[in-house]
Amino acid sequence: MADLKYSVKVYVLNEDQEWNNLGTGQVSSTYDEQFQGMSLLVRSDSDGSVILRSQIPPDRPYRKHEETLIVWYEAENHGLVLNFQDPAGCQDIWKEICQVQGKDPSVQITQNISDESEEDFDEMSVIGNTVVLPDCELNTLDQIANIVNSVLASPIRRERLALILKNEAYIQKLLQLFHTCENLENTEGLYRLHEIIKGILSLNKSCLFEIMFSDECIMDVVGCLEYDPALDQPKRHRDFLTNDAKFKEVIPITNSELRQKIHQTYRVQYIHDILLPVPSIFEDNCLSTLTTFILSNKAEIVSMLQKDHKFLYEVFAQLKDETTHDDRRCELLIFFKELCSFSQALQPQSKDALLETLTQLGILPVLKIIMIRDDLQVRSAAAVICAYLVEYSPSRIREFIISESQVCKDSDLFINVIIKQMICDTDPELGGAVHLIVVLHTLLDPRNMLTTPEKSERSEFLHFFYKHCMHKFTAPLLAATSEHNCEEDDIVGYDKNKNCPNNNQTAQLLALILELLTFCIQHHTYYIRNYILNKDLLRKALILTNSKHTHLILCALRFMRRMISLNDEIYNNYIIKGNHFEPVVNALLDNGTRYNMLNSAILELFEYIRVENIKPLVSHIVEKFYNTLESIEYVQTFKGLKIKYEKERDRQSQIQKNLHSVLQNRVVCTGTIEEMELKEEICFMEDAEEAVMPPLEDDDEFMETKRTQEGEAVIPPLEDDDEFMETKRTQEGEAVMLPLEDDDEFMETKRTQEHEDKVDSPKRTSSDDFKFSSSYSACAAIGTGSPSGSSVVRLVDHPDDEEEKQEDKEDETSPKKKPRLSS
Repeated sequence: MADLKYSVKVYVLNEDQEWNNLGTGQVSSTYDEQFQGMSLLVRSDSDGSVILRSQIPPDRPYRKHEETLIVWYEAENHGLVLNFQDPAGCQDIWKEICQVQGKDPSVQITQNISDESEEDFDEMSVIGNTVVLPDCELNTLDQIANIVNSVLASPIRRERLALILKNEAYIQKLLQLFHTCENLENTEGLYRLHEIIKGILSLNKSCLFEIMFSDECIMDVVGCLEYDPALDQPKRHRDFLTNDAKFKEVIPITNSELRQKIHQTYRVQYIHDILLPVPSIFEDNCLSTLTTFILSNKAEIVSMLQKDHKFLYEVFAQLKDETTHDDRRCELLIFFKELCSFSQALQPQSKDALLETLTQLGILPVLKIIMIRDDLQVRSAAAVICAYLVEYSPSRIREFIISESQVCKDSDLFINVIIKQMICDTDPELGGAVHLIVVLHTLLDPRNMLTTPEKSERSEFLHFFYKHCMHKFTAPLLAATSEHNCEEDDIVGYDKNKNCPNNNQTAQLLALILELLTFCIQHHTYYIRNYILNKDLLRKALILTNSKHTHLILCALRFMRRMISLNDEIYNNYIIKGNHFEPVVNALLDNGTRYNMLNSAILELFEYIRVENIKPLVSHIVEKFYNTLESIEYVQTFKGLKIKYEKERDRQSQIQKNLHSVLQNRVVCTGTIEEMELKEEICFMEDAEEAVMPPLEDDDEFMETKRTQEGEAVIPPLEDDDEFMETKRTQEGEAVMLPLEDDDEFMETKRTQEHEDKVDSPKRTSSDDFKFSSSYSACAAIGTGSPSGSSVVRLVDHPDDEEEKQEDKEDETSPKKKPRLSS
């Protein structure tokens, strides 16, 4: 160990409690004859003189701090600190000290100390945050690289290193060494400079970025980053930035500061994207300040351009000019696309001001004109710009679209132009259509629509869209699923092929349309439901399950699945009436035993219906398709649907039985009440006649009763003195006593007093029916119950009823003879 030496800085605490730097040297642990024991010896790097000789006694407290410091006190107010450049060297010397004192090297302090001593140690360890850089020379590049890398783990030391680099113009000195190394072809020096510059960028300090990315330094920084030790040959990034990357001014920029800021931003973005490694998930913030620096530059550029009204006015004038060449127009649009991209760095208030400026200059009418041109690159740039504008302020774009409807035909509306460009995109990958479908999605999203007491943007715009635009949006879907659509084998060329769902490009377009319609089902419940029902859209979408493109079949299934998830009664009835599960079942059967996304999607749809127990759909599926699906046993979905169906059927059957019983009881109770009322009325009439009726004359004449309009029961004529009045059962089971008439007079009865019904005790017959006395003969005829309150109602006439009635007459006592009404 005596031969091993490590680079350290030695600090000593003087009498004034200030730290003095004794110098930089090499430390070793050696046996010292003077102390008759082990000691720490530090010799100066400059002249080899002894900076420090310190005995290691067995009872002195030593403390290791932050993996690069060893601190101790040799006397009161005489503290010493060894600041190691390499943590490995610090660990080796620490092991030597612990070995002398018989301690485990894993400890941080070798002896027990008092609280005051611990505070002194803490104060001494602050010296570890001191950073001292050697002179910037070729022979110190290794040491500089080690120092820069060592401070990255300590925020305080990073701050102090950044301060030194800024105040001592250290970066400029390093870049001068870069030219020296490059002229001398000193490859090792260039590798060290690459490591140093990358470490300085990793300090993440904006004050250093201002120096490194200045016009004087930025190309030299790029040059240092070219010499990556991991590459066999350096990349010529400076040649690319100088010769290949050309800055084109679509309109001459007179502001020199703006031009310089644009150049700087491009080069810094190049360094960030190309020259620096992509941070790992554990280093997300290591270049955060560099990203902020770039965004700040972009915001400044946009603000400068926004203030230059003459510049923007000239750009718009050339875009509107019909004589402008397509190449020139494309350059102008690419400039606007970059401007919109840079505007994402603006604060909301600045974005509002920019959009207001562009709107006043007529950006939307210009985009509308450009999007109908033939040049694909021009249309693509316009689509991107439109997406930026709609993403930031959809309400402003909706307002413009609605205002157009008052002066334009449907086909000329801006939103219909967008739809047309989406449908007619000739890109095989539909890059432009993807941008435009995002625009439509944002415009149709109710979650970003404003609602005020005076105005509902949601209802106004959706009503407008479904009236003026929806038929154009769904036109490809309706055309591809029409009965006259051709088969793929009969197609020659794009024009005939464009409506065939088996065509790859058409399939991608239909998938985009179905995805947006699925979104509409979720968020436009009323509007989209009416449209689906009127156009029978689900049936047309499910025709696409015959397509050879699985992704398109899945889109159609998602469309139906979202509809079912609403559990809307109207949707459910529509699905059942149209038998729309048939193509789904056919798709499952056609897929066979393949376990793929299509299989999972269909099974999930049926499983959702089972779990949510959507009763109408469960019944429909079981009744129509269970015989076909019962053989699928690798999932329990269809058996579960059958179980749900049978349980519901049993439950409904039980409900019907209970309902029939309740209704039957209600009929019985109603009949009983009516019969009791009739019984009371008959008894009242009998008592009244006995009390107040005058004697009838002996002339064998009888009184006739009047028939009511409703066909109620009438009183038959009295036969003679020994006969009694009988009432006939009406159609509703009620009996009405009409007033008896004499030849010329009308006899009116009065109740003279309240009295109880005079009823003879009934007796049971062999059939357990009750028999009543003559005064209740009319009541018995309609099934009046027993005195206990229960009743027997005969729902069927039995043959022996007449015999029972005859027996009743024989058992009855003779009633009192009725007085005859006087003539």
